[in-house]
Amino acid sequence: MSAFDEMNRILITASLLVCSNVFMTFAWYAHLRNLSHRHWIVAALVSWGIALFEYLLQVPANRIGHATLSVGQLKILQESITLLVFVPFSVYYLKERVTLDYLWAGLCVLAAVFFIFRGKIAGVG
Repeated sequence: MSAFDEMNRILITASLLVCSNVFMTFAWYAHLRNLSHRHWIVAALVSWGIALFEYLLQVPANRIGHATLSVGQLKILQESITLLVFVPFSVYYLKERVTLDYLWAGLCVLAAVFFIFRGKIAGVG
């Protein structure tokens, strides 16, 4: 597989994971704002319905990405995307306040990205 093909797969994977994470974040947290007055089972069923769309994007993303990335790299990529999607969601949709803890968590995730991808960047992995 050429370097161009590898990069293309990684970009497709990352794009699908971003879309997947938008659905996941809504499935996991939107009910806190929209369905807090309803019984928890209603929120669970609505969340489950939204999560179906997450899986319809996440499964192909991981299959495409696994052709060029290890499972560990896929997981760290997904976690970093989750944080990139979750922070704006929590600020703009749930009206949460950003604290320094978000910065520290982001730096930890960046360190994880560095360590899991350093071999690939150096041309070893």
